[in-house]
Amino acid sequence: MAVTPSQMIPLGTKAPDFSLQDVVSGKVLNLSDLKSNKATVIMFICNHCPFVKHIIKELINVANQYTPKGISFIAINSNDVEDYPEDSPPNMKKLAEELMFPFPYLYDETQEIAKAYDAACTPDFYVFDQSLSCVYRGQFDDSRPGNQIPVTGKDLKAALDSIISGEPVPQDQKPSIGCNIKWKS
Repeated sequence: MAVTPSQMIPLGTKAPDFSLQDVVSGKVLNLSDLKSNKATVIMFICNHCPFVKHIIKELINVANQYTPKGISFIAINSNDVEDYPEDSPPNMKKLAEELMFPFPYLYDETQEIAKAYDAACTPDFYVFDQSLSCVYRGQFDDSRPGNQIPVTGKDLKAALDSIISGEPVPQDQKPSIGCNIKWKS
């Protein structure tokens, strides 16, 4: 497992559009259908990464907490499923149903969307405002597997709370750290 930080795209970057299959419903969904008029969280995750497994329950709690406040959450898996079969669409669907994901879990088979977002690791988080401009990119919180820091989602929640209250999102943003996206060879 290569520990990889997120790329930290420039703030203000417009969210690249996409049309990807939701593994649970089987429908092809696009950004314009899923985005919120308040803020949209796009996160690159996968099934097998220990960093994702470490935060996934609290990530679901945060999504359940903020979706009623008008925030949209979208999960995308871009990993190479030939080398990482645990991340295949059937396994994605199984995990999403088992944990009752309150957000779509999309499969980026071509990896073009991960490249468009300059995603580097799982988990990798991006928050876009109502005009789909990036206002936050970085970590969920300071917790990592084995570091004994509780998983709270405080960094992501601080960004979302700022948007909800009409305040500027804090500019002090730390990169996410996780497994590198498993690129196809």
